[in-house]
Amino acid sequence: MKNEVKGKTVSDTTKKTATAKKATEGVAAAVKSAEKAAAKVADKTEKVVAKVVEKTEEAAAKPAAKAAAKKAPAKKAAVKETVYLQYLGKEIDKDELVKQVKDIWTNELKNNAADLKDVTLYLKPEENAAYYVVNGDVTGKIEL
Repeated sequence: MKNEVKGKTVSDTTKKTATAKKATEGVAAAVKSAEKAAAKVADKTEKVVAKVVEKTEEAAAKPAAKAAAKKAPAKKAAVKETVYLQYLGKEIDKDELVKQVKDIWTNELKNNAADLKDVTLYLKPEENAAYYVVNGDVTGKIEL
């Protein structure tokens, strides 16, 4: 005699249980896939929002910069300055050193030229080097 539960065999119940288990696993996989997709969408949304905020801040800064430029008094004609350091048969030009620092700032450090506000040079001919500080916090060395 077969085992029966309310007119069903144990074999039928086992098959239905296995089918239900597979369906549950499929749903779990679909949920996991949906969670990954949602995480990607959230990440992309976060990046887009960051770009929008950045563009908005840039747009807001432009009128303020223009207003400040208009209010600045007209400058008098600047005196042309040329500085050379001559040491042990070498001649070092201040303007060339500043140009090298600007090149390092934009090309090697991948910063915008507009972000360069302040350059300070320290010439050390005994070390055959010039040390620089950009914007008060970025430092480096140039061989003379």
